[in-house]
Amino acid sequence: MRVFAQVVALIRYCARSVDPEGMKCVSEEETHTRLTAWVRGRVQGVGFRWWTRSRALELGLVGSASNLADGRVEVIAEGSRDHCERLLAALRSGESPGSVEHVAERWSDPKGGLRGFVER
Repeated sequence: MRVFAQVVALIRYCARSVDPEGMKCVSEEETHTRLTAWVRGRVQGVGFRWWTRSRALELGLVGSASNLADGRVEVIAEGSRDHCERLLAALRSGESPGSVEHVAERWSDPKGGLRGFVER
């Protein structure tokens, strides 16, 4: 019975983490990524970092949103690729406070060590 429970748990896990062709189970480490986005426009002093933090927490992401000296906001988020892509879409949606002119992005392997999502 114990082996059966372990098999069921593995099947449930794989059902949530399947590669695009649906052929094999993908480990959680493989599905996690790091998004770094630089947001340009009127995004400082308008609640943009707070809004970004709220969206990231809704998506279960960890990371930060930081003001840069040149007026941009840098967003670092780690979590599932799908959730990071959703955050990126939200940053570009035009629904944020202020006015976003451009969002540059970089994808990389997660570095880990992040807790929660903070405004800096």
